[in-house]
Amino acid sequence: MRINMRNWIHEIMVSPKRRAMPIMSYPGLYLVGGSVNDMVHSAQKQLGCITALAARYPSAAALTVMDLSVEAEAFGAPVAFSDDEVPTVTEPIIFDLDGAKRLVVPEVEEGRTSIYIETVRLAAEVITERPVLGGMIGPYSLATRLRDMTMAMMDLMVDPDLIHTLLKKTTMFLIKYAQAFKAAGANGVVIAEPAAGLLSAEHCHEFSSDYIRQIVEAVQDEFFMVVLHNCGNVAGLIPSFLTTGVWGIHFGNAVDAHQVLRQVPDNILVSGNLDPTNIFRHGKPDLVYHATIDLLKNTQEYPNFLISSGCDIPPQTPIENIDAFFCAVE
Repeated sequence: MRINMRNWIHEIMVSPKRRAMPIMSYPGLYLVGGSVNDMVHSAQKQLGCITALAARYPSAAALTVMDLSVEAEAFGAPVAFSDDEVPTVTEPIIFDLDGAKRLVVPEVEEGRTSIYIETVRLAAEVITERPVLGGMIGPYSLATRLRDMTMAMMDLMVDPDLIHTLLKKTTMFLIKYAQAFKAAGANGVVIAEPAAGLLSAEHCHEFSSDYIRQIVEAVQDEFFMVVLHNCGNVAGLIPSFLTTGVWGIHFGNAVDAHQVLRQVPDNILVSGNLDPTNIFRHGKPDLVYHATIDLLKNTQEYPNFLISSGCDIPPQTPIENIDAFFCAVE
C-alpha cells in the first residue's frame, strides 16, 4: 500500500503516545513454528512470521528479516546456515585488486534475493495499516564480507582503490536491490551498515556515506524512505550519516541515546537502542520492561525518537520479553 512516509514520520513525532519499532522478525518463529534455516529459505515462512508479529504487536512498521549474508551470497560468497542462528558468510572471495575488477555484479533475482523480494511483495499485500520496510546490507559492510573485514581495514590505508572498486559494484547492486523492494511494494528499506562503525569519521564519509547517498538518491521519495542502521560506536559519525540524506537513523546500544539524538535535526526519525542480546534475548521480562521505561523517560524531550531494539532481535528470544517491551511502551 502506498503510504506517504513523510506523513508517517510526522504522525509519530506528534503522537501523544510513544510508538515503537523493534527490528524483529525471527521472534515470529515462536508464533508460527519452524527454524531460522526454514525462514531464510522461504518467503512464505518469513511472511508467516511477519504477519503474526504484526497481528500481536502495534509496531509502527513491519520489517523483513535482517540477513546480512544474502547479498554476499548473490555475489558468490559461501554462506553457512543453521536452524538456530542467522546465516553467516564463511570466507572471502576477493583477494586482490584484479579480483575486485573481475567481480561480476549479479542480478537482484540471483540467489536468495528473490526470496526477500517476494517476501516484501506478499507482506505489502496483506499488511496495509502500517509501512512494510525491507532489510538490506550497506555497501561497505557488503564489501568487507566479500574481501574480509581485517583485510578491508588494511586496504583503506594501503590499497584504497581495491575498496573503491568493490564499493562501486556493491553500490550498483544495492541500488537495484532497493529498487526491486520498492517495485515489490515496500514503503522503505533499512540499510544495515555495521562495518562502518569501525571507521574514522573521514573514512566513514569516503567509504560508506558517499555510497549510501547514491542509494538514497536513487530510491527515496515521499512514498519510500531509507533508514540507516549502524549498531557500532557511532557517536562521532552522525555528521557523516546526515550527509547521506536518509530520513531515519537507527543506532545500537554501543552509544548513549543522547549522544545521537542531540546531533540529529528534529525532522529526522531516530530509533534505537535497547540491547538485543543482554536485554531482549537473555533478560527476563521484568528487566525488559524497566529498561524500556527508563529509555522512554530519558528520551521524552525528543519527539523524533522511536524506541526500538539496538539491532535485530536474535532468534530464540522469549516471546514474553517482546510482550514486556510493548507493555512498557503502552
